Amino acid sequence: MSEDAVRAAFPELTAIGDDELRAGVVDAWSTAVLENDVDDLTTVPWLPPTQRDLALDDESLVTHVRDVTACAVALAETLLDRREGILSLDMDTVVAGALVHDVSKLAEFDGMDETAVHALLGHPYYGIHVTARAGLPVELAHIVLSHTSRTAVEPATIEAELVRRADEMAAAAIRWRATDDLRTVR
Repeated sequence: MSEDAVRAAFPELTAIGDDELRAGVVDAWSTAVLENDVDDLTTVPWLPPTQRDLALDDESLVTHVRDVTACAVALAETLLDRREGILSLDMDTVVAGALVHDVSKLAEFDGMDETAVHALLGHPYYGIHVTARAGLPVELAHIVLSHTSRTAVEPATIEAELVRRADEMAAAAIRWRATDDLRTVR
């Protein structure tokens, strides 16, 4: 899969103003695609165990990542507007972090099957490796590591907190399709 295919899957890349950061995000996804023999990024499932449990086979990782990115940007823009002059955050970091937050899933799953990476490392450790190899800043590795409650690392920056909350909401929107009470599924 080419870098052009990654750019096509994630048009939000154009919102990253820093050319080097944008190229690093593309490189991270391209590396993960290549290392995990993914033919078509758009066919990668979102979260196979949850999808099986909830009979939601049609949810894709690309759609989820794009939802998280849109939610994180909307949250950031709202806070910047409402807290003008008080809050400072880096929108490039928000967008780039949201775009790479789930890059680990390419190594954690092979189609709908869990891999040894999922079983032995879990989410999101492979993503830290990929972001480092792509030369992305440590702030993005922190977002990857802290975006999920499956690690003990809490968000230390506003950008990381925004991505974590956006991911939670995007995942809740998926689970909502299968239940009328989100407390029954996690």
